[in-house]
Amino acid sequence: MSEESNLMSSLWPLAPSGATDWLLERCGDGITGFMPPAMPDAAWVLNAMYEHEQGPADVSYHEYHQARLADGSVQRHVFTGLDLDAVSVATGGGLGRAEHPGPGWRRLRWAELARRTGDQVVADGLMPSYRCFPSAKKEGSWPLGIIPPTEGSLDRETWNRLIAILTQYSPAGLDTRCLAYYNPLMLGAIDFDNLHVRAGRLGDADILYDESEADFSPSNLWADDRSWILCTDYDLWATKIAGPPALINALLNDCEIEAVRLPWAH
Repeated sequence: MSEESNLMSSLWPLAPSGATDWLLERCGDGITGFMPPAMPDAAWVLNAMYEHEQGPADVSYHEYHQARLADGSVQRHVFTGLDLDAVSVATGGGLGRAEHPGPGWRRLRWAELARRTGDQVVADGLMPSYRCFPSAKKEGSWPLGIIPPTEGSLDRETWNRLIAILTQYSPAGLDTRCLAYYNPLMLGAIDFDNLHVRAGRLGDADILYDESEADFSPSNLWADDRSWILCTDYDLWATKIAGPPALINALLNDCEIEAVRLPWAH
């Protein structure tokens, strides 16, 4: 067992069976994450996207990929005789953990892109997902100058800031007892008889982000006293946080995190 695995097992051992029973009763199945109702309030923390300092290119990810196929710099993806590149669109989107891409890139706020395109940050009735910002894309593909949010995981910077805020608004602070759940899709198996739930303290939550068995931040993290819970759904670009109004207002007014209320998904 690696040093990282030993540290995880020490700080966040597997929780006893039944740890998610209350979530199953309240939210239904958690195959993509247990999505909680407002408890009593809720907000959505949006995953980060980034834009190159030179701005969006006229070329989309799909056009760039097709050009590379044409000149032979990449090989076509063929599965059981089907040319996947001929029937799919390279959107530019990704899945799982993400972080700032480095020099030359800056964070692009959802609100800024909404003002630029005329699209809503999240259109009425929709969830934060690949359906957002249709006007920013060309036939479903993002411009090369923008790295869109990834699905299913908080980005590292947002995770770190969110944990700091949760710590501030938890009575026990760093010593707040918590549980973390990783949905089966993250682990490459659908096995609801052995749900992957770990128990630890909020002050040690940083290690949860780099869980070696998954390429995602936890699907759910909640205080043992159930005063707050977050859900990062496998298919979405944002994390729902349910908890007391003071916590939700702090998220909505934070200068680093970008959070919104979605009344239809409250």
